[in-house]
Amino acid sequence: MKHLNIELKARTNRHAEIRRWLRENNADFRGLDEQTDTYFQLPEGRGRLKLRQGTIENNLIHYHRSDDPAARASEVCLAPVTDPEALLNCLTLALGVRVQVKKRREIYFVENVKIHLDELDGLGQFVEIEAIAPAPDFPNDTLHAQCTFFMALFQIQPEDILAESYSDMLSRK
Repeated sequence: MKHLNIELKARTNRHAEIRRWLRENNADFRGLDEQTDTYFQLPEGRGRLKLRQGTIENNLIHYHRSDDPAARASEVCLAPVTDPEALLNCLTLALGVRVQVKKRREIYFVENVKIHLDELDGLGQFVEIEAIAPAPDFPNDTLHAQCTFFMALFQIQPEDILAESYSDMLSRK
């Protein structure tokens, strides 16, 4: 399944306030997911490929995204996985592992916007906002506006927004 989303990820120490707003405004809470994302080696310019193994989400995800420190477009191809351990073994043999990211992620939805409250050992707390296009012709401007709305609501400052992914941060450590 291929789709477009506009996303931003930011450092935060406001999980409690964000969680309270989400619950008070009837966000659809999907649960707490203990996730391991394994990123595989790909040739330069071929995007990123990761296998997500979680208690809620198990997907193979390929995406292209710039490393701009703002809400940015991401072209995502996602395939549900029924045997993540076997796929992990095959992809590790075929491509090699670049890095693994382990996180605790609370997953919420407000209409087509997916909001994650993430905690990573050694890196801290983050909020991720993904405005997901529900149809191929959904306006890009609307997705950007949704990210901007939640950014203001959750008091995310431009300097809090990350240009890099968790995998990049862990690779540097």
